[in-house]
Amino acid sequence: MSNAWYYQPMQEFEVVCKPQFQSLDNVNHGSNLFIKPELYCTLDSSSGSGSCTLDSPVTESSVTDDLNVFRHKLRQLESVMLSDLYEDSENGKLSVDNGVVDFPDIKVWKEMVEGVPKRDLKDVLIACANAVSGNDFSTVQILISELQQMVSVSGEPIQRLGAYMLEGLVARLSNSGSSICKEPASHELLSYTNILYKVCPYFKFGYMSANGAIAEAMKDENRVHIIDFQIGQGSQWVPLIQAFAARRGGPPHIRITAFDDSTSAETRGGGLNILGQRLCRLARSFNLPFEFHPVSVPVSEAGLQHFRLRTGEALAVNFAFVLHGLADESVSTENHRDRILRLAKSMKPKVVTLVEQESNTNTAAFYPRFLEALDYYNAMFESMDVGLPRESKERINVEQHCLAKGVVNIIACEGDERVERHELIGKWKLRFMMAGFSPYPLNSLVNGTIKTLMKKYNDRYRVEERDGALYLGWMDRDLVAACAWK
Repeated sequence: MSNAWYYQPMQEFEVVCKPQFQSLDNVNHGSNLFIKPELYCTLDSSSGSGSCTLDSPVTESSVTDDLNVFRHKLRQLESVMLSDLYEDSENGKLSVDNGVVDFPDIKVWKEMVEGVPKRDLKDVLIACANAVSGNDFSTVQILISELQQMVSVSGEPIQRLGAYMLEGLVARLSNSGSSICKEPASHELLSYTNILYKVCPYFKFGYMSANGAIAEAMKDENRVHIIDFQIGQGSQWVPLIQAFAARRGGPPHIRITAFDDSTSAETRGGGLNILGQRLCRLARSFNLPFEFHPVSVPVSEAGLQHFRLRTGEALAVNFAFVLHGLADESVSTENHRDRILRLAKSMKPKVVTLVEQESNTNTAAFYPRFLEALDYYNAMFESMDVGLPRESKERINVEQHCLAKGVVNIIACEGDERVERHELIGKWKLRFMMAGFSPYPLNSLVNGTIKTLMKKYNDRYRVEERDGALYLGWMDRDLVAACAWK
């Protein structure tokens, strides 16, 4: 079956490992090709059996012949692995697209591959990315064939990440990055997202950090207006509504203005009205006065007219996992990333919260961006093993549908097609200060509560407060950062 090259042939994973990505079948249709299609030849046109001996003196001609045979075997193997196979009952051979491959030669090649000691997967990934960066397509061809034997969506963390990074490399070469990831049905994606939220603390850490700053800033306010530039499934606001409802002296009047995104809308199976009704029911159950205002335009098109600002309301602006998806000055002269920050400042909010992945993939060139993604997501995939068993079908689905899309986008896409453009907290601080903001101190009590909660997940998670920001990391790698502004 085509497109199954990075899955282990394990029966128990047959259903969950159905490919969601494009295969290498299309490699020969892009502009950056490994080799031309006509260079693929069948056994009928090759000479000899392909075996090599050292009985005769080694000459330049014999070395060249051996190299050509090796390359032929490599191309032949790739054709078998990456194409649809059809058995020809008349001659007992396998048809591979337009060619034919004999079983005996495939066995010879398998013996050759198994006889070569396997290298470290991370080293091979880095070498392949370096070759892609240098347009060394002959080396890329060899390394991709090697990587296909090493990656697996049901293996160790680096093997699982390697499967998606390899897919990203192939998509980059075939110019298919923008269309390579297809979303599953909405109810399935919602299920996977909920599992990720439960087993990994990344979202919970970010939401708790932001909510703590908002609750602290609004503790004496009677009317609170929250603008959420990407509300997702609204899970961030459930605990905050509960906290406001239990506030001494009575709850404030809460109004939420919410922006949507296409993935969240598809996940919940409808527009923001569905989410608004859920939050209204929740607030009503706590006797909390509540309004919900959905905004139907993309964040990049937001203007003052969309917020319906009212006198007497204290304003909080929430940027949780959203700003990295807006194009900056390196992509567009419109620079929506900084424009939205200036727009937020013009509304004179009492507090603005920022939560983002602590990674540097915005303006970095391809090769250093690949290295950064490898280091960042390797830590994230390692942490997945703590929450879900390695053989878990749920873990495979969560990684494939919630994490792999971002990995592939970082590696395969450029320009406005690359939407995963993360920046380190230091860069975000510069942007906020240029927009006129000043730091809002985080509450030490809230930070202590977050640290205690993270320890319940695993002791390899760490929470650190430094330079006015709160960081969540896995061992020695920072993964998420949160801070507040005014």
